[in-house]
Amino acid sequence: MAPNRPISSGLKFIGFSTLSGVLLAGMALPAAGALGLTAKSGAESFEEVPDELRTPPLSQASHIYDAQGGLIATVYGRFRTVLTAEDMGTVIRQAQVDIEDARFYEHGAVDLKGVLRAASKNAESGSAVQGASTLTQQYVKNVHVEQAGDDREAVLAAQRKTLGRKIQELKYAIKLEEELTKDQILTNYLNITYYGNQAYGIEAAAQRYFSKRAKELTVPEAALLAGLVQNPSQYDPKLHPQAAQKRRDVVIDKMLERGHLTAAQAAEAKAAPVGLRYQAPRNGCITAQAGMGFFCDYVRQLVQQDPVFGANAADRKRLWDLGGLDIRTTLDPKKQAAAQKAVTTKVRVSDKVSAAATMIEPGTGKILAMAQTRPYGLDKAKNETVVNLNVDAAMGGGNGFQPGSTFKPIVAAAALEAGLPATQSFTSPPRLEWPTMTTCAGTWKNQAKGKKEGSVPNDRSDEVGPYELKQAMALSVNTYFVQMEQEIGLCAVKQMANKLGIKGRASGAQLDEVPAMGLGTQEVAPMTMANVYATFAARGTHCTPVAIEKITNAEGKAVPVPERKCSRVMSEETADVINTVLLGVTEKGTGRELGLEDDRQIAGKTGTTDQKKSAWFTGYTADLATAVWLGSPVGGVPMQNITIGGKFHGEVYGSSGPGPIWKMAMDLAVEGTPEREFETVHIPDPVRPPGPSASPSASGSASPGAPATPGAPASPGTRPGAPSPGGSGAPRR
Repeated sequence: MAPNRPISSGLKFIGFSTLSGVLLAGMALPAAGALGLTAKSGAESFEEVPDELRTPPLSQASHIYDAQGGLIATVYGRFRTVLTAEDMGTVIRQAQVDIEDARFYEHGAVDLKGVLRAASKNAESGSAVQGASTLTQQYVKNVHVEQAGDDREAVLAAQRKTLGRKIQELKYAIKLEEELTKDQILTNYLNITYYGNQAYGIEAAAQRYFSKRAKELTVPEAALLAGLVQNPSQYDPKLHPQAAQKRRDVVIDKMLERGHLTAAQAAEAKAAPVGLRYQAPRNGCITAQAGMGFFCDYVRQLVQQDPVFGANAADRKRLWDLGGLDIRTTLDPKKQAAAQKAVTTKVRVSDKVSAAATMIEPGTGKILAMAQTRPYGLDKAKNETVVNLNVDAAMGGGNGFQPGSTFKPIVAAAALEAGLPATQSFTSPPRLEWPTMTTCAGTWKNQAKGKKEGSVPNDRSDEVGPYELKQAMALSVNTYFVQMEQEIGLCAVKQMANKLGIKGRASGAQLDEVPAMGLGTQEVAPMTMANVYATFAARGTHCTPVAIEKITNAEGKAVPVPERKCSRVMSEETADVINTVLLGVTEKGTGRELGLEDDRQIAGKTGTTDQKKSAWFTGYTADLATAVWLGSPVGGVPMQNITIGGKFHGEVYGSSGPGPIWKMAMDLAVEGTPEREFETVHIPDPVRPPGPSASPSASGSASPGAPATPGAPASPGTRPGAPSPGGSGAPRR
């Protein structure tokens, strides 16, 4: 290879000479005429190079806050905060110029002396050992890197040292120097350049390495950061402190040389220790305050999915990735802490089952809390998950869970809206064959008539009607609500579910119009059920769930957010009857042991599914609705003979599993807040008692010997009803 060395060196010399000629010609200096044909040809090509630099807005960190302004999480594609020149301070500006481009304020877009010096040095050595780029040219290169984003090939192309790229950078640099002042260019450079360890721009670098603002940097701190730019990896002060300190001292010497430091100041700066106060990169919802990671992720999903944030997915992703957003949410820190404490105290992270809870404000739809037992994260060994069990699959959740008997109030609301009275009575036998029912599209008929799967039982064989609505809800009598479905038709039930926000299953599948729908066999998410009951509390006004109050961008301008949508979905009279009936559940029914410490009014409903694989309690005061689910996130674990939170359960019911979680969360959440009572109605006592029925036991089942609550048998349903049961007729309290 040795004989080729002169040829190689000669070619490099020609290359550098050509570049020098191009630079001179591009600046229209008189000396260009003396450079001959090479420079002339280069100048002709140079004039054809575009000179309008498209500078993208700089991606910055976004901050997500709770309703009181507390920081939930910082999220970013690139950790950066854009500053004005004044906010940077003068020390870092001097240090960066002195080490990168000492003559920055003396030359134009190109430092002619620097070009000729570099060309000479590089030609002598036979390699590119010395550069000649000005800060303006380096800024142009950084713009191209920023435009490349996370595309590795594009980034490499933007950094490639070729003659063509140098010429293009020069043309852009010349144009920039015509349009911007030197101070503006320097400010842009300090905001865009990379300082290592995911820190983009000088503010991020100051926070990352010294935990302070850029304008607070001392001379040795500023010198260390200025020195990083040349090679952030080689001079990384965390990994290579000696190299970083040596490089820092070089910068200090340059500052002394340029007259920005006295000899005494330079000596003092070099004597100072590196003194890092390093803050490791913390990005994304995984860094959220305890228990808030899932809500943080829900906010991310909203921004990337709601059309108000962009006409298409690409636009919405661009908004999120660009960042610089301050996002104020609806999350109430006190209520979030209450919900989080309840789901983690009553259920352990290592348990076979988990719990999730959502709190919603009636009348506004504000999501006030979103908690679950298993922490947000990717470490399966620690039982972490990023699946938000409180929401639908489309918003980062799972496929939901069967709500069991917590769905029955929806059937009752549909019946009341259809004209049935609050005293409606049905025979409610201990077992009932699924009757024929009408659907929105036709008729459903029992295809398993005469077989066990073709019928539905009550939870206990001694639950025998007739019952009226209030007692049937308190005892959660399955056959009563099946007969109610038959009376009004499944279409009415489905339509009421839709109005209350249950547009389909949590997985995204449609609701099937089948008789078992009314017993809660089709999966929904806790947030959905919390909002259903919030609608009851708001006397029939349904509001879509709201997580974001306002957003401002990096310029402080408001970003449009989803509008709050509230509408009446049932009459106040219907809602008042439902609230009265559900008050009965907590006074004399399956939820009677869940009263709050301050004895304020509560209403709610228990729910337990087949084989006790899921258990619910969804309850509310007039001002706060909370849904709590308990079960296995994956596959289904029968909650029988199981230990949860250190307590053994023979069988888990809505009242004994999720109920105590709900009670703890609500006690903590409403403590010290004023009480507002429900608007209730008087529902007359039944005319005669049912058969050998019962009052609810502590487990949520019925037990013999209940006080007699009379009732009259209803006439057979006048309207037939819908498709396949869609689930077994097992107990659904």
